[in-house]
Amino acid sequence: MRVPRVYLDQPLHSGAELTLDKAAAHYLVSVLRLRAGAALNVFNGSGGEYTALLQSATNKAATIRVGSHNLGVKPSPIQFILAIGLSRGERMDWVIQKAVELGVNEVIPLFTERCEVKLKGERALKKQGHWQQIAISACEQSQRNDVPVIKPAQPFGEYLTTSATSPTACDRDLRVILDPRAEQSLASTLLKQNTSRKTVVLLSGPEGGFSDGEIEFAQQKDIISVGLGPRVLRTETAPLAAISIVQALIGDMT
Repeated sequence: MRVPRVYLDQPLHSGAELTLDKAAAHYLVSVLRLRAGAALNVFNGSGGEYTALLQSATNKAATIRVGSHNLGVKPSPIQFILAIGLSRGERMDWVIQKAVELGVNEVIPLFTERCEVKLKGERALKKQGHWQQIAISACEQSQRNDVPVIKPAQPFGEYLTTSATSPTACDRDLRVILDPRAEQSLASTLLKQNTSRKTVVLLSGPEGGFSDGEIEFAQQKDIISVGLGPRVLRTETAPLAAISIVQALIGDMT
């Protein structure tokens, strides 16, 4: 049986005795049915992970003793940002989960012209927190120790205008937008680019894709239009295929 991994939002150091929150205690004791003396790994997103032993365990309270630190799985050499049009139902949950498993570092939900999802106020904050928890759970499963950030949802134009003038928008960044009508593929674009680039920004559309105006606006911001081959992929398939291509060619999926 694989040793369970748990994210803890608190400082970690060898020898520490910590009380877990109710959610973590419930997961370990009621879901995994662990008992006192069981081994687990814990991490908090600050780098690496720690071994730990479950010292006391009830479904409402549990304590652990933190053991030795190890680096665990190294982060991808690419800083990967996914800016994606909001989609309905569970599609967004699924995309975030799989994108985190594939190594994305930041997800920015976008309101686009063809987006049918409406979020604002308290509902938007609740949804952001829900997506952040999905990202944490994906890290627990995929052995990642670096926890991606899920940004607040924002309008497409606002994001492009802000990101184009940010300090990260420099020569070492590769920014692409998925466009089924693009003349060049994502793979060929990657092979032509400077391989020393360490930040990749991928814009992926909602159901129905980006509008012509959005594609044109992105191109005006020096974002490269790229395709993924002859087939038109669904909104939840396209970004995952693109992330896999990038990781295979210039990342750590080699």
